[in-house]
Amino acid sequence: MRFRQIEFIALLCCLLSAVAFGQQEDIQKPTHEHIRMLVQSSPLAGSQFHALARLHADMRLGDALTLTREPENPYDAKAVRVEWQGHKLGYIPRKENRAVAAAMDRGETLGARVSRLEADAKDPWRRLEFEVWLEL
Repeated sequence: MRFRQIEFIALLCCLLSAVAFGQQEDIQKPTHEHIRMLVQSSPLAGSQFHALARLHADMRLGDALTLTREPENPYDAKAVRVEWQGHKLGYIPRKENRAVAAAMDRGETLGARVSRLEADAKDPWRRLEFEVWLEL
């Protein structure tokens, strides 16, 4: 839908005046002031070797995941383990873990959640996908 220039200006003025007069009852202020920036969306690596098959039926879209750095991992110095409720599910894929590992090494606050679940996927790379974000 395209706005004509005058309609766009009128809409912009309304929005600006609503912000300027934020004391009005119908305008709600945010309760927290943080921003989440999506860093990446990835499939889970190594799920066939860990607890995903056993826990899959209990998991839901949007469930929180825990990320843990494993700099001493013998297979990958940039390894980032992915857990659900204390259970090891697998890892961020080696080809995609560099930025997340670097952010974690700098002490930045990252979060993760389940973004896709496929119960019947034959390919273990398609069973679970997750999103990683940076808290600003």
